[in-house]
Amino acid sequence: MQNIGSTKHLYAAVAGCAVVVYLGALWNGFAVDDVPIIVHNPLVASLSGIWRAFAAPYWPPDLGGHMYRPLVIAGFALDRLLGSTVWFHAVNLAWHAAAAVAVAALARRWSDWTGALVAGLLFAVHPVHVEAVANVVGRAELMAALFTLVAVYAALVHESVAWSAAALALGLLSKENAAVAPALIVWGWLLGLARPERRRVAWFVASWVIVGGAYAVARAAVRHPFAEYESIAPMFVGESSLTVRLTAVSALADVLRLLVFPLTLRVDYSPEERTVVTTPLDWRFAVGLVCAVAWVGALVVAWKRGRKLEAFGLGWTAIALLPVANLLYPAGFYLAERTLYLPSAGLVLAAAAWLARLRREQLRPVAAALVLLGGVRSALRVPVWRDDAHVTHSILRDSPRSYVGHKRMIGLFLDRRQPALALDAARVAARLHQRDAGVYVTGSVAAFAAGDAPAADSLLAGLERLCHGGCLGYYRSEAAVARANGYPEAADSLLARLGRLTRP
Repeated sequence: MQNIGSTKHLYAAVAGCAVVVYLGALWNGFAVDDVPIIVHNPLVASLSGIWRAFAAPYWPPDLGGHMYRPLVIAGFALDRLLGSTVWFHAVNLAWHAAAAVAVAALARRWSDWTGALVAGLLFAVHPVHVEAVANVVGRAELMAALFTLVAVYAALVHESVAWSAAALALGLLSKENAAVAPALIVWGWLLGLARPERRRVAWFVASWVIVGGAYAVARAAVRHPFAEYESIAPMFVGESSLTVRLTAVSALADVLRLLVFPLTLRVDYSPEERTVVTTPLDWRFAVGLVCAVAWVGALVVAWKRGRKLEAFGLGWTAIALLPVANLLYPAGFYLAERTLYLPSAGLVLAAAAWLARLRREQLRPVAAALVLLGGVRSALRVPVWRDDAHVTHSILRDSPRSYVGHKRMIGLFLDRRQPALALDAARVAARLHQRDAGVYVTGSVAAFAAGDAPAADSLLAGLERLCHGGCLGYYRSEAAVARANGYPEAADSLLARLGRLTRP
């Protein structure tokens, strides 16, 4: 792969590739979480939302008030002022291009021009990124990843405490997983990629404490009124902490496949498409453990042989994966492809360093083939995120054993003013999986709208059995959604049921 110009041309090539692969996203609309986070969010609908977002949770209060990502909501509010749906997607493409350039810049520091180009292009076209780029709310992943990359670059390349701390703060305000930036920087120090003076290390640590503390206080203050809401994957409801961890280890096989060979992609990895692992004797746990051991083994070999960039990239992937892997704490999902956006940066750094050791005549066809295959796979995957219907049908097709496709059909049928069909979908979803409160409460809206009060009572009884009386938030949030979607009678029925439950 021949040098075709200056570093500026390198970054232009990477950014251009990142944009071209995702041009199809410009024809996408809003899908899945885009609807409550953007379309129906009053913060996004007004200019004041740009600053009010910093005093509000990411999810609207009626939908649980989960998480704190004000910079993302502020960006959506600005987008609403500046353009149409196309503009929202165009901004996502710009964030993705910037992140790909940042990966190339980081690789350029410890590799040659060719290695940096390979790293940037591989990141630009990696198919596991499609969900994060083609679905507008995936911007949280793009922003957090970019700011994390900048924080690491500022610390390891320029040893700038101020710029690194500022990038960390912006990353945390975009998504919580940017909190891994200090660990990535320390990992770089341990490998010898940078050797700051002890005094400067102390300044870095102090800046992390200040930024992290301020963020924690702000997040706690905003989230406090919504403490009753809990976000946990449906498959982990009622399961022991051991089961959660065993299942998380088994999921590493899916993670490794998606990072290294992302041919098969899914929107959904929920029960019964993936089921919990309850014993270390389960073969799925063994496969996941083998994958983890193999990854650590590759890291150790790279470290011992002095291949610092390879070791850095492999360690980066593991560190960035921890917050979303269900190993430290249960997350709201078993596996989500969008959450592999930041971990994949480490993979491409390691892969580019490994490929750079090939002879030039070998490197050219190998790198070109990887970029071409990744770009084609990503481009073909982009239309899946066109709208709710496309996403739902892809789940039914790609994850036939999962209940989530049928759960999403409840909403689609309600949007089409077909409540009887929505109720049928709710019954199928509830039969496939009995631990998702959303199925029961949304199904009850369909039942009320269809005029089937006994079916609504039966579904709400299932909800009460599931959460043992702690379901008040579900009633309020679903009533708000039902009213916004044109089912005021169903909303009133839910609130009336809530009134009976709270009556002393």
